[in-house]
Amino acid sequence: MTLVQLRHLISLAQSGSFTKSAESLFLTQPALSRSIRALEDELGQPLFDRVGKRSVLTSFGADALQRARQLVFDAEELAGSGRQMCEGRSGTVRIGLGSGPGAMLMTPLLKTMATSHPTVHVDIARGHTDVLIRRLRERELDALVVDARSLVPAADLRVASLVEMRGAFMVRADHPLTRWKGHLRFDALRQFPIASTPLSDEVARTLVERYGPGAHPSECVTLRCEEIASLVEVVRDSDAVLIAIRAAAPDLVELALKPAMGATARFGIVTLARRAEPPGLPIVRKLVADLMREQP
Repeated sequence: MTLVQLRHLISLAQSGSFTKSAESLFLTQPALSRSIRALEDELGQPLFDRVGKRSVLTSFGADALQRARQLVFDAEELAGSGRQMCEGRSGTVRIGLGSGPGAMLMTPLLKTMATSHPTVHVDIARGHTDVLIRRLRERELDALVVDARSLVPAADLRVASLVEMRGAFMVRADHPLTRWKGHLRFDALRQFPIASTPLSDEVARTLVERYGPGAHPSECVTLRCEEIASLVEVVRDSDAVLIAIRAAAPDLVELALKPAMGATARFGIVTLARRAEPPGLPIVRKLVADLMREQP
């Protein structure tokens, strides 16, 4: 039994004429007859009686017609929902955001969905990369935007749309370090609280190579949390020093350390390999391309 056969049943029931239905369906009359006969054979009951020149539904045919209409309606609704999801007009987008991407993408993503895709359901999760990866594998999330360098390579993960962003030490405009005379060394920063989200092992290695063992995040970071926006607020209102991607806090002042920090974060969109792409993912991908880049 096929949807095509059910549509043939509906058409013939409406017209009562093989000739008229065949014309409206752009079929030959023998082709329509074969379709109806095949459906009757499969169901094991006649669907129509011949009354003069008209084809009239049998009692079984009338019941089959009601079910056929519902099946065709449900199929068309399903197809329509699929098209709407592909076009970003319905469905659900479940995205996990790491700390840096969260600071740059969360508000623009919510605004974009509210204004351009108001019928799409949006769920955003924030947290440590390990937690987000677990939720992705459990299919609680459709995709992640995280620092790819914090990922443990795995065959079941697919990473795309990589964007590299520069890290920096940042403070408020009237911070004492902005008036520092001579070369600014890392030891000078340790006079103040140092704030950071959890950093990747690669960034930690870079800090140690540049500034010595005391620069390892486990040693020097005194204020640590997943929410970079909260850390930025603290740095704006205190003498704390922020370690983060430069683009996450453009209003803060970047400190010119000697030697320069030279560390970057490499953000990417992470999905499960061999899984169909979530319909809302192109929206996220476009935001990553538009927003997660260094400002000129």
